[in-house]
Amino acid sequence: MGVTAWAAESSPPPSKPQGPSPSRSGHLPINGLKLYYEVYGELGKSKTAPLLLIPGAFLSTDSMKPWVAAFAAKRPVIVFDQQGHGRTADTSRKMSYEQFGDDAAALLRALKVERADVMGYSQGGGVALQLALRHPTLVNKLVSLSATYRKDGWYPAVFKAIGGLSAEVFAGSPIEAAFKKHTADPKAFEAYIEKMKVLNINDQNITDAQMRAISAKTMVIVGDADGVKLEHAVAMFKLRGGGDEEAAATGMLTKVPAARLVILPATSHIGISGEVKVLESMVTPFLEDAPPANPSLW
Repeated sequence: MGVTAWAAESSPPPSKPQGPSPSRSGHLPINGLKLYYEVYGELGKSKTAPLLLIPGAFLSTDSMKPWVAAFAAKRPVIVFDQQGHGRTADTSRKMSYEQFGDDAAALLRALKVERADVMGYSQGGGVALQLALRHPTLVNKLVSLSATYRKDGWYPAVFKAIGGLSAEVFAGSPIEAAFKKHTADPKAFEAYIEKMKVLNINDQNITDAQMRAISAKTMVIVGDADGVKLEHAVAMFKLRGGGDEEAAATGMLTKVPAARLVILPATSHIGISGEVKVLESMVTPFLEDAPPANPSLW
């Protein structure tokens, strides 16, 4: 479909996503959108905070089925389509990470969720950061998967790839098909692609001070061959309170860390989206504040 890695992000998994069926789904009026959402499990009946999953650029709720399946057995899960994605039609409204963060907040409030854990992939990770920054009372734990907090966190080649996208690149793709189900006009699809290019080339600009001020405990996850620079991921980890000098001195963690960092080997920006089993085994202990392991060596 596409010749760039960024276009490849929009491709669905090669096999049809498998997973549980939503207990609730539909559209809600959110900030001028008819926002499509899905809920798995029963909100308000679980002692565990629900998990809000936010897909990446051009991706829809369908792309998150494997992630839903991984987490839904232990907690309610919410997933939604951002503006112009999947079953949520585009409008004339401007796109921004801040606006998408506000949309996520409005959705949680509409669903009467007082506090949720939030995990976002790529563009969705940036939206998750805005949600935590702009609506801190709504976010319990934060998982940033292959995302940055500002533009210089991406390798320059990423923006060259985004700049090469066009409606023609997506011709015949599930992204085009999903869009044209609710908006048949080809010019509307072309306009949507251009808006998405502007959104992701401009990116967002969260300051170091703002990153430090986020109240939610944070987990930063990237691949070692990601579009995200490794030094940027480490900077995010440190700004979120990561790094324990006492542990460095004693060789042991004596308290639950404020932040966690995961770097998967031989893993690209696309590849990390398929590492569901590996990452669930790390994300769940983070969400549950599992105490660190300190095995006896002698």
